[in-house]
Amino acid sequence: MKFTLQKTCAITGARAGLLETKHGIIETPVFMPVATKGSVRGIPWQTIHDLGAQIVLGNTYHLHIRPGEEIIEKAGGLHAWSKWPKPYLTDSGGFQVFSFARRGKAKIDDSGVTFKDDLAGNTHHIGPKESMQIQRALGADIVMAFDHCPPGNAEKAEVEIAVKRTQAWAEQCLEISLKPHQDLFLIVQGGRHEDLRQESLEGLISLNASGYALGGVSVGESREEVDKVVQSMSKYLPADKPRYLMGVGTPHDLKVAVSSGIDMFDCVLPTRLSRHGSYFAENGKVKSITQKAFTEDLETPLVSDCACSTCQTFSRAYLKHLFLRSELTVYYYLSVHNLHTLINFSKQMRQAILEDRFVQFIAEKNII
Repeated sequence: MKFTLQKTCAITGARAGLLETKHGIIETPVFMPVATKGSVRGIPWQTIHDLGAQIVLGNTYHLHIRPGEEIIEKAGGLHAWSKWPKPYLTDSGGFQVFSFARRGKAKIDDSGVTFKDDLAGNTHHIGPKESMQIQRALGADIVMAFDHCPPGNAEKAEVEIAVKRTQAWAEQCLEISLKPHQDLFLIVQGGRHEDLRQESLEGLISLNASGYALGGVSVGESREEVDKVVQSMSKYLPADKPRYLMGVGTPHDLKVAVSSGIDMFDCVLPTRLSRHGSYFAENGKVKSITQKAFTEDLETPLVSDCACSTCQTFSRAYLKHLFLRSELTVYYYLSVHNLHTLINFSKQMRQAILEDRFVQFIAEKNII
């Protein structure tokens, strides 16, 4: 993998770069749709391609539980198995297995997490070694280290343990050989505590990985707390390596993160919102398709200046009708709009950075 920094906004630190992988070149900043189980929920690959997605994220836990990494590796890896030819990133599975622990359904120790899966109830153990072996078999271009992700409201003592484990596990992850085309990113933890974030970051940077991520955000904190972590810590991440903010996905999140020098983002929010009849409106606000005024609005699209196929084709009245009648197509139409919003916004920010007009662009966009 090769990362080339093309341009940096002198005022904000926003960056435009190129990330070269075996399966394609990624132009950053970039939003990555989440293909949890090997597919973006409810959206065909052709649509994901047409929307301009450059890379997708697969979920290590879910793919390990079913169908199992052995089957995917036998098929030739995620790219051949799922038929998505562009770059893939896999998370470590840590977020999912730690969620079991938060519900009292898993045991955590220095070796990893022991838990029962949510399908057959079988007992599993995933630690740094197991996560790397699973991700090696899956064959994604970018592999995430197994980290300890505490909840947003965790006490400082718990977060201190998570930081120490994350460091130790990162070192163990680096000892496992991946496939030649794969690169490992390490994940900074520390919760809301700037001193612990700094400790985690400094320890991980010393390991000189291919890329770095800010993890443990958007796990229960307020928006203000998330923004503070991103704004305070991004500038300390290595300038010559790609920077990834995990699990965020609103226009506001992307604005703050790109303005802080982050290059990569992912979130399930675009498709999750659609299943609840919600969409990204003007200024990045989330609104409901069930608004009373939409019932007879036969002319207006979801967002008047949006170029997505949903806004170019359908009225608010029609989309509201589909949702209220539980027609499955509406989830597709709303997802297309929501994904387009984030993918296109990322591309617009990139172009503005390259043309030295990023600050002006963000002011004009007026994302709240």
